[in-house]
Amino acid sequence: MAVPARTCGASRPGPAQTACPWPGCGPQPGPGARRPASGPPRPLWLLLSPLLLLPLLAAPGASAYSFPQQHTMQHWARRLEQEVDGVMRIFGGVQQLREIYKDNRNLFEVQENEPQKLVEKVAGDIESLLDRKVQALKRLADAAENFQKAHRWQDNIKEEDIVYYDAKADAELDDPESEDVERGSKASTLRLDFIEDPNFKNKVNYSYTAVQIPTDIYKGSTVILNELNWTEALENVFMENRRQDPTLLWQVFGSATGVTRYYPATPWRAPKKIDLYDVRRRPWYIQGASSPKDMVIIVDVSGSVSGLTLKLMKTSVCEMLDTLSDDDYVNVASFNEKAQPVSCFTHLVQANVRNKKVFKEAVQGMVAKGTTGYKAGFEYAFDQLQNSNITRANCNKMIMMFTDGGEDRVQDVFEKYNWPNRTVRVFTFSVGQHNYDVTPLQWMACANKGYYFEIPSIGAIRINTQEYLDVLGRPMVLAGKEAKQVQWTNVYEDALGLGLVVTGTLPVFNLTQDGPGEKKNQLILGVMGIDVALNDIKRLTPNYTLGANGYVFAIDLNGYVLLHPNLKPQTTNFREPVTLDFLDAELEDENKEEIRRSMIDGNKGHKQIRTLVKSLDERYIDEVTRNYTWVPIRSTNYSLGLVLPPYSTFYLQANLSDQILQVKYFEFLLPSSFESEGHVFIAPREYCKDLNASDNNTEFLKNFIELMEKVTPDSKQCNNFLLHNLILDTGITQQLVERVWRDQDLNTYSLLAVFAATDGGITRVFPNKAAEDWTENPEPFNASFYRRSLDNHGYVFKPPHQDALLRPLELENDTVGILVSTAVELSLGRRTLRPAVVGVKLDLEAWAEKFKVLASNRTHQDQPQQCGPNSHCEMDCEVNNEDLLCVLIDDGGFLVLSNQNHQWDQVGRFFSEVDANLMLALYNNSFYTRKESYDYQAACAPQPPGNLGAAPRGVFVPTVADFLNLAWWTSAAAWSLFQQLLYGLIYHSWFQADPAEAEGSPETRESSCVMKQTQYYFGSVNASYNAIIDCGNCSRLFHAQRLTNTNLLFVVAEKPLCSQCEAGRLLQKETHSDGPEQCELVQRPRYRRGPHICFDYNATEDTSDCGRGASFPPSLGVLVSLQLLLLLGLPPRPQPQVLVHASRRL
Repeated sequence: MAVPARTCGASRPGPAQTACPWPGCGPQPGPGARRPASGPPRPLWLLLSPLLLLPLLAAPGASAYSFPQQHTMQHWARRLEQEVDGVMRIFGGVQQLREIYKDNRNLFEVQENEPQKLVEKVAGDIESLLDRKVQALKRLADAAENFQKAHRWQDNIKEEDIVYYDAKADAELDDPESEDVERGSKASTLRLDFIEDPNFKNKVNYSYTAVQIPTDIYKGSTVILNELNWTEALENVFMENRRQDPTLLWQVFGSATGVTRYYPATPWRAPKKIDLYDVRRRPWYIQGASSPKDMVIIVDVSGSVSGLTLKLMKTSVCEMLDTLSDDDYVNVASFNEKAQPVSCFTHLVQANVRNKKVFKEAVQGMVAKGTTGYKAGFEYAFDQLQNSNITRANCNKMIMMFTDGGEDRVQDVFEKYNWPNRTVRVFTFSVGQHNYDVTPLQWMACANKGYYFEIPSIGAIRINTQEYLDVLGRPMVLAGKEAKQVQWTNVYEDALGLGLVVTGTLPVFNLTQDGPGEKKNQLILGVMGIDVALNDIKRLTPNYTLGANGYVFAIDLNGYVLLHPNLKPQTTNFREPVTLDFLDAELEDENKEEIRRSMIDGNKGHKQIRTLVKSLDERYIDEVTRNYTWVPIRSTNYSLGLVLPPYSTFYLQANLSDQILQVKYFEFLLPSSFESEGHVFIAPREYCKDLNASDNNTEFLKNFIELMEKVTPDSKQCNNFLLHNLILDTGITQQLVERVWRDQDLNTYSLLAVFAATDGGITRVFPNKAAEDWTENPEPFNASFYRRSLDNHGYVFKPPHQDALLRPLELENDTVGILVSTAVELSLGRRTLRPAVVGVKLDLEAWAEKFKVLASNRTHQDQPQQCGPNSHCEMDCEVNNEDLLCVLIDDGGFLVLSNQNHQWDQVGRFFSEVDANLMLALYNNSFYTRKESYDYQAACAPQPPGNLGAAPRGVFVPTVADFLNLAWWTSAAAWSLFQQLLYGLIYHSWFQADPAEAEGSPETRESSCVMKQTQYYFGSVNASYNAIIDCGNCSRLFHAQRLTNTNLLFVVAEKPLCSQCEAGRLLQKETHSDGPEQCELVQRPRYRRGPHICFDYNATEDTSDCGRGASFPPSLGVLVSLQLLLLLGLPPRPQPQVLVHASRRL
């Protein structure tokens, strides 16, 4: 029996209707569905009763039209399936293309991808590439140690004695506010000429090195001048390395004094205002200068710590966190009478970017109160370091204490936890200007193999929060050759514009002795580094033989990807490494966790899995089969993986030895043939070395044709595989035009275009005029329709992409089309592959009208169903479109076709934006499943600067309590404040610096952020399904059914008459997010391994150099005199500060 429609308060005009007459009728969960939160679960018979009662609701003769029965809608679905299949059989040409390939079987060979052999070969090639860099590193490190050992220290060295190229000189000469311009730098700075080098993406000079010195280090200091003197000899070694290996990129020596000498010379990419680059804070330097660290930072927040001192402490902690890498573990706690963590982290956590962000935000909330209790702080820190039930570095252990001073030495705590072995180093920091006795702080550091530092003002923070690395480097230096091991870094952004790189690092040790028979020096001189661009590593991997969905990837010991097609950071911060975990680069599942663990452990392996993959346009999810094969890259911390779909086991390799045939096929690439043969787009690949690239495909084709007129496809400067396959596919697709497309009338079936795309890089669109509206990527491997068609059986519909924020589609001149594509599966013997995708482009408006007819009760093509007052009829999608909603939705939940004319301009939108009530019902009934993930590489518009960002120099605004405190006025803190304020007014640019510019990235207008992505894909329901959306008087009947051999869902529903059902709306668009809750993630950390070597102890270490300092109260009279001088317009020049530790005298 038929089911009558329902009312909504008032009956519709026309036939009588019946409201939902039983309690609980509504959307009932299907298998695996999400049950609504309200109310207890219903018994099974209640779940089924609404559908069992459906036939009973239609009283005989009660209505002229009723909701269509299930068998009727199944009949409509079959008609739709047949229509699509018929069009694709006639115009798609799948069978005909198979025959064309077989007819041309003599023109190609079928090659096999053998995963194990492939991945081992690529791993070997990468190992060889990196090994050449390792040899260059070792030559540099040995030379540097010998040069420094032979160097004679000069106490009276002057700036004019040193000649070098200052990489920042040009920028400083252009800046009238530059300190060096005002002082008139005496150093003899070279002026060089540069040539553009595409390998460096920069202008370089191969005859010289360049020197970069941090802004806060005085270039004329004795330590720096001696450093410049002996490192000059490295220039010849750099050049000899390049002679032996011309592929070498940046060769860099980062000195522990802050000097960077690099080759070849190039001007420094200085920011517009403040350059904060310091090589000692670069990820590669930190990794090379010390072994991994377990660090606990404790901060004194007693009542005496207030105002400027507290602000200095907060900034110091943040700077200290920046000296840690992903190999390190850390926690931060505050203490007064008691100690407590500043964040939600209750134990040591990995010092990755996201965890450090949590710490930095939490530190800003610290408030000073109570009394100082060193014992509480140190006991908390030692307990943290003794916790063996968590993942940690298990190497250097240290406590960093920031305080304004105190009398307690807490010797009993050290005796209990750390003596006599002293396995934990203690570093103490006296912060702020005060009169406290610092002897207890010095004693704590000296008694525990640490170091004592003073941070009196903002300018001392950066240097004093990184000097502890010198202490940690002592065991490495004393270990000698054993510690001279090359390490390879995570991926990071090169500061000189090379892009994403990895760096091989090697520490450089001081081999001098203080005197005859004395102990050898235990200072680390610096770190030698050589960059390898990721693009150079990618060139060693197979590209086009793996197919559109095959790829190579590599990860490090942290599970971070070194290579991966999804490693595409939208913005990069040169101060931080690019840390994208393998499980975030792909959609995480248990199989991938197992693969990741095996790779980190350095094992070989192979595994076939069923997994989810995200489409290239990030709108769809497909469940696919993939084969993973992996091997370690020897002599590195990396592991290499290969991913292949089963259909990419084999690939075609053209064999066009017949030059006459080459010329014949090549002519079909000429624009003069497009009118008769269809328009050809060629993939913008590197076919030949001299081929000029272009983003405009027409221009690229022109460049390609011009080059082919000069060289042959067999030329040595060309990639013969790519060229032959391109030319073969040009001929293959032309034969498809000749056999199928040319003689067909596309208008008969309301088609805008037909097309074919191939692995060889050809996309042919017919007729030629259709190319004007073709918006797909000319590289088939980067086209979403191409990759999805390979992964899905049957016909894949792709509506035009529409953003909810943009205006609707403009249906003019029949230009809006819907792509329908399918893969061409070719069987040659027992070998199966998919070398091409074919499809059609449907005219949206015409097919929407056709859709109505196919989903109707017409018995004759030109006569709609007639229904008199006394006859019984079912509603259909054509006659009853005012009461009945009929739609086709794709597997991502996007509208493809509708019988509602006003919805045609919404085709391509997520269906929840069209009918939220119905989409929610489909989701609740398991027609769709939701997948949520996070994009950690997104770019977001910069946030408006807050109050803290107004003054990059950390200008402090004193509180009322400070002004009322006489001691504050007589302290150096007041002097420091006045100096910053007055100099800020004189040097106005200090207060205008953009934080992004201060970080060295003047071009960056966007910042990296996390975006939450939500996709939908077909759920567990495959059969036809009836249900009722329960909305009281607004209940709606609907029917949904998957269309066989397509990615479409056919839905028929009563149109909503009321708005009460708008209870929930599913969201699909990408939204800004803070990412998953870090406090929960650290409770289940991902598997990782640290470096296999650790240097944290040496019995011969001399710990007597553990820091000295003194503080003195400046005279009030002197302060007043100085302020008067400033106010009279005679500002004292900033005195050169040698921010280099005294022990650096070599």
